[in-house]
Amino acid sequence: MWNALQNYLEFIGMFNGISAFIWIIGIGTLIAGIIGISNIMLITVRERTREIGIRKALGAPPSSILSSILLEAVFITSIFGYFGMFFGVGLGELVNTILQSPGIPEEVAGMFRNPTIEVPVAIGAMLVLIVSGLIAGYFPAWKAVRIQPVEAMREE
Repeated sequence: MWNALQNYLEFIGMFNGISAFIWIIGIGTLIAGIIGISNIMLITVRERTREIGIRKALGAPPSSILSSILLEAVFITSIFGYFGMFFGVGLGELVNTILQSPGIPEEVAGMFRNPTIEVPVAIGAMLVLIVSGLIAGYFPAWKAVRIQPVEAMREE
């Protein structure tokens, strides 16, 4: 006896597993990106130690230094995130164009027809990137705020 409900539940379970796998890969990639941006910002703070020390010696408030480092981290994250989204959409369109060529079975081409990205999803992705930039830049910014002006001037 053939049970359509059982086949449907197996199919749904398989798609839930694929969805969970995609979420795990996405979160892992996001964490790797946060670590990468944080390392870039730590190098930037290290290279600009003297500049930060001079700014502090001239009376710059800690919030000014903190905001400049965080703004740079968010800028880097947002720009490269936008490029990644742009190239991802472009790749989807390229696959769509290739699959519409003659000789591709309609069953295969129909599955990937007209790839789109919804505006709320794109806005949500950019918001996640901005928050990730803030997270990535917080530790280097905190380290920059703790630099003592006298020690910064001694640094080479």
